[in-house]
Amino acid sequence: MAGRHASRLAVRDLLEAVEAAAPADAVEEVSNQLAELFGASRVAFLIADLSGRAVVRLTRGPGEGEGGDGPGPDGSERIPLESTVYDRVLQFQEPVVEHEEAAAGEVRVVVPVTDRGDAIGVLEMTLPNRPGAEVLAELAAAGHALAFIVIANRRFTDLYAWGQRTTPLSVPAEIQHRLLPDAYTCEASQFTLAGWLEPSARMAGDTFDYVLDRDSVQLSMTDAVGHGLEAAMLATLAVNSLRNSRRTGRTLAQQADDVNRDLVRHTGTGELVTGQIARIDLIAERAGIVNAGHPRPLRVRDGLVEEVELAVDIPFGIDPEWRYRVQELVLEPGDRIVFLTDGMLERDAAHLPLIDMLLKTRSAHPREVVQALGAALLDATDGDLRDDATVMCLDWYGGPPRRRRSRGGADESTGSGSVVG
Repeated sequence: MAGRHASRLAVRDLLEAVEAAAPADAVEEVSNQLAELFGASRVAFLIADLSGRAVVRLTRGPGEGEGGDGPGPDGSERIPLESTVYDRVLQFQEPVVEHEEAAAGEVRVVVPVTDRGDAIGVLEMTLPNRPGAEVLAELAAAGHALAFIVIANRRFTDLYAWGQRTTPLSVPAEIQHRLLPDAYTCEASQFTLAGWLEPSARMAGDTFDYVLDRDSVQLSMTDAVGHGLEAAMLATLAVNSLRNSRRTGRTLAQQADDVNRDLVRHTGTGELVTGQIARIDLIAERAGIVNAGHPRPLRVRDGLVEEVELAVDIPFGIDPEWRYRVQELVLEPGDRIVFLTDGMLERDAAHLPLIDMLLKTRSAHPREVVQALGAALLDATDGDLRDDATVMCLDWYGGPPRRRRSRGGADESTGSGSVVG
């Protein structure tokens, strides 16, 4: 019985087993351990792909899944998310328990594999009977532990990167993705932040980035001029200049001056980057922002969507003597700030009802908001993007720094609080 095994989930034994296995077999080792502990006939890990519209079953197993596109290497299988239990679990970050149709009495349990709001995938198990609350809590904890195991082991193998790619990437796309943060979502006690990038066919040099320190969160969004490899290399210079400056403790104004001078020094005429960089002081609850020729952010406050009024300085890479202004970004608890590149606004994307969508999704998690905006953009353009489109969504809760209330890697306040059965 599953209940007899729940209390035996020992972290030390699990970590030792994973450490003994090859990095590409780490998830398989966890699956074997869980199958034995909980009496499961089937355990599988499904990783969310880069599109946000499918999961890929990485664990070897006999199951066919829901509407899969067919098995890949090592029994891997791509499954479109729409109208599946996996979509519900990823969206609401709550376990789902369902009776298996093929076997009387057996149930399928799907739990999120998430760390700080970053939805890495789901863990799926087939149990001999319906789990009680205690066992279900153990399974949810196993999903959370698996998130850390995936994060640790993907440094050593391409397996997880392969699983996230349902379509091949070009060399410029490979470069561009390496410029993005490892986690697209970050939950903290004072804010939640999520980013998303919908690449055009020619890759146009969009990036977003963020970092959370003890006393601040810093974020950036850049758009390098051009397409393909040229834009990817220009974006590489801009992003790494910003990171280098930031990591040496430079102020926001100094970071802007540094990236501007680096671009002028190492590029030719006409090679420029628009961008916004911001820093939120989590102690003082004040934010500053630099706007270098970039579209202004949108703010959702009290049921209204409006453009944040900012003066616009010239793009980075034009004038080495230019001094960028750090402007105040006024934040109030409950604010949602949406940063975007011009790919969300121009050409065919102009038909996207952006304001209406932001109002309709104002209660949704930022992770869901940015993915919904990306999907709507693809629909509005029939999937033919002429420019990269990037969006970041920041929910500001405010208040003093405090410990985050988390369950299973997700903020307790964002879950649905129920188990679907």
